[in-house]
Amino acid sequence: MTGGNKAAVLGSPIAHSLSPALHRAAYAALGLDGWTYTWIECDEAGLPGLIASCDRGWAGLSLTMPLKRAVLPLLDRTEPIATKVGGANTVVFADGARHGYNTDVPGMVAALAEAGVTSPAGATILGAGATACAALAALRDIGLTSVVVQVRDQARAGDLLAVADRLGMAVELRPFGSAVPSGDLLLSTVPAGAADFFYAERGVVSRPAPAAVLDVVYHPWPTPLAIAAAQSGAIVVSGFDLLLHQAARQVELMTGLQPAPLEAMRAAGQAELARRSQPAHR
Repeated sequence: MTGGNKAAVLGSPIAHSLSPALHRAAYAALGLDGWTYTWIECDEAGLPGLIASCDRGWAGLSLTMPLKRAVLPLLDRTEPIATKVGGANTVVFADGARHGYNTDVPGMVAALAEAGVTSPAGATILGAGATACAALAALRDIGLTSVVVQVRDQARAGDLLAVADRLGMAVELRPFGSAVPSGDLLLSTVPAGAADFFYAERGVVSRPAPAAVLDVVYHPWPTPLAIAAAQSGAIVVSGFDLLLHQAARQVELMTGLQPAPLEAMRAAGQAELARRSQPAHR
């Protein structure tokens, strides 16, 4: 177990994060009474100072973008997959050192496996940001060596192509909104609403459809893309599933206890999402 009992999620904006609900539920289920987990508003400029201020009372940090990339030079040790995908979403303070991990990759593999998606015939990724880079590594882990990536601007896909090269993956860039091959796994890593027109109104509902769709959005849910995918008969994996499984791995890394109490975390996260979906009381 790490030395400290304090943890937090960093980002900007961050008050909307579901991570505190998930991690606190895990601590309660594990009987870690003295552990705390909160959110801290922090941008790239403030990250070096904040990490430097973390004393031995700290166990770890969860990071959102753009901090996943910005944290890499501040780490003492970084696991290979975090280096390859160009981002660490987890910092663990142990043995006087800052250890960096990427739990998005195993989290995505676990979320897909839970839904029965373990060996897709092929895959199409929407977007080329940090989550798309993690998706590349997850797809490699489930056996794919080539992937189609749809982007609005190919000139902005340089980071993703560099990640693909480090992973030994072949990437074919196509325009955003192109047809998705039948039987493929479709992974949408773009913000809420960005895929609705192309894939909810036109693409996924037409036959033949993708075999499975993972939409990284988790609120509001279901997204138009998820609804259309379900109507077309595809397996649907939500952003909440991804968030849950990556958080479970973070809990294991920060506490040193395995396995994480997945069902307690799932129930807490779903309850918080349900609360947020209720109209505001007047």
